[in-house]
Amino acid sequence: MRRVLEGAADRLFPGGGNEHGALPVALVLLTLVTGFVDAVSYLGLHRVFVANMTGNVVLLGFALAGAGNLSAWASALAFGAFMAGAWTVGRLGRRVRRTGRLFTAVTAVHAALVAAALVVALTAGHRTVPARAALIALLGCGMGIQNAVVRTLGVPDLTTTVLTRTVTGLIADEPGPATVRRVVSLSTMFVGALCGGALFLHAGAPQALAAAVVLLVVVTAVRGEPPPLRPSA
Repeated sequence: MRRVLEGAADRLFPGGGNEHGALPVALVLLTLVTGFVDAVSYLGLHRVFVANMTGNVVLLGFALAGAGNLSAWASALAFGAFMAGAWTVGRLGRRVRRTGRLFTAVTAVHAALVAAALVVALTAGHRTVPARAALIALLGCGMGIQNAVVRTLGVPDLTTTVLTRTVTGLIADEPGPATVRRVVSLSTMFVGALCGGALFLHAGAPQALAAAVVLLVVVTAVRGEPPPLRPSA
């Protein structure tokens, strides 16, 4: 299985240059998770993003301007939970110098947070204010820790959540090895949002969150040993 995963990861680096083992495959799966989670948050939690902070900050501004279909407190909570998750990983990353160990631990925690959100969705739903607040806090924190650890790993063109620079590079740069990763990243986010949205709309929030948990458990099992951590910029 390890050779299969590493072979798939090598395909994301045409011409060689994959120094990250099977990790790029794990990041592609995390991009799927982003689509599933943001589908639940945006479609089910009053138009709030828990993964895409650019969009979330814009929605917060719209809500404060008086847009009636948006929630300022929900966007602010998502932003705060995201920052808390990112801050935690930033402190932890200064102590854990082996990226494989850090990535596995953080992804396991993320899986636990989404599993807790699944329990909330199953027991309390997602329509009441307390349930929405719990879901936003759990999912936002999980996406914060995911973003922080992926940023620390620094695998090029596989950010798992932010696509603006990916799309810009895809269009503005000459076709090259990075094109494959950019297309895969963009396509994977689309598929995650499509599948997550379809599950939420036709089955419910628990089913979409359950799919995200399964993906995170799989990612946790994909253990890579990329180079030592680099200091954050």
